[in-house]
Amino acid sequence: MRAIVLLCLLESALVRANDYSWGGPGKTSENRAVDPATENVCLTDQASCGCCLMQQQIHRMKMFFNMSLNELEKDLEKTKTVLNNVRASRSAFSVALTDSNTLNCFGPFRDDKLIAYKHVFINLGDGYNLDTGIFTVPRSGVYSLALTVYSDAGSPGNTLAACGSLMVNSQVVAGPREKNMQDQEDSATIVVALHLKAGDQVAVNLPIGCFLCDDKSHYNTFTGFLLYATD
Repeated sequence: MRAIVLLCLLESALVRANDYSWGGPGKTSENRAVDPATENVCLTDQASCGCCLMQQQIHRMKMFFNMSLNELEKDLEKTKTVLNNVRASRSAFSVALTDSNTLNCFGPFRDDKLIAYKHVFINLGDGYNLDTGIFTVPRSGVYSLALTVYSDAGSPGNTLAACGSLMVNSQVVAGPREKNMQDQEDSATIVVALHLKAGDQVAVNLPIGCFLCDDKSHYNTFTGFLLYATD
């Protein structure tokens, strides 16, 4: 008795299933192929027919879900590749002139001199060279660069000369400058966005006659980071 009830339920489920397509994208119930062997069985044995049709529907379902799973796995691999590329291209640095407990001045010099900032806040991607003060661009893109200069003349009436030049491949891009005898101390800041190519070298130059003063308060800073890649 239970077997008869089960077969009836299966047959009822199959009737409902015929309203849907399990053949995957683009397949409909009208263009599904009918197994001749199953059709012959259905003419002679209704119970076997129900089982065969159910097996065919389960097989179609498995094929459909396997196809969907394969597509999802491909999309996942593409997403992982993009994410790895983004992680590999991350670049950011922020440095200060010194970490001294007392105020020390850098310069003035008789010639222009590149500033090697010695205190590192962050150097993500290791693009900034602590020894040379040069940031080498790891990947072509648009970068944000910021420079703050500060100096202390020592006493009122002395000449204040707080200045610096932002350089890209030894060419001056921009430079804050403060030279006068009216202030004992002063600072200036610039922020620019530049399209840089991989391998470009970015640094800060101290012009002739200028000097910068700093301590662990970090008045003089040099910062840059990748906004977005262009390659």
